[in-house]
Amino acid sequence: MQQAEKDPGQAIAVRIKIEREARGWSLAELAERSGVSKAMISKIERSEASPTATVLGRLSGAFGLPLSVLLALAERAQERVALHAEQPVWTDPETGYTRRAVSPPNALLELLEVSLPPGVRVPYPASAFAFQHQQIWVLSGRLDFLEGPTLHRLTEGDCLLLGPPADCVFFNPGKQSARYVIALTRR
Repeated sequence: MQQAEKDPGQAIAVRIKIEREARGWSLAELAERSGVSKAMISKIERSEASPTATVLGRLSGAFGLPLSVLLALAERAQERVALHAEQPVWTDPETGYTRRAVSPPNALLELLEVSLPPGVRVPYPASAFAFQHQQIWVLSGRLDFLEGPTLHRLTEGDCLLLGPPADCVFFNPGKQSARYVIALTRR
């Protein structure tokens, strides 16, 4: 059986709506942030109009995404299953920290599975959290999470909802790898 080809215009329309809704923005709010009329955004989202490169540039800028990222996300918008064998895994060559992107590419909720080796400390600036809401769910091991001045000592089964963006540090004080899931949505 041959798979139907994807309509790029429809994929862009779906992606723009996903990005807008993920931020909780109305059509009017996206129009104000992008400088694209509310009527045009509505037509694009309903696949009644194809956006020009200029319009796409304005919309991607309003979302805080490079145009290339917006288009890449749109191209993969039809994918609803992320097979384990095809999930991208990144390993930090210095610390051995691994991060698996579990979610399909079009998901409003992004799930990341992390393995943090014993004794490893990974700092992140507040800016890394500025456009996201995050929760950390510990699957196994121990995780000390420093959120600004607050230290959260997490163990298996614990789940933490992060507060406002702050400088943070992930640290594994245990003798075994800590495995945890990060669930995030864009602000």
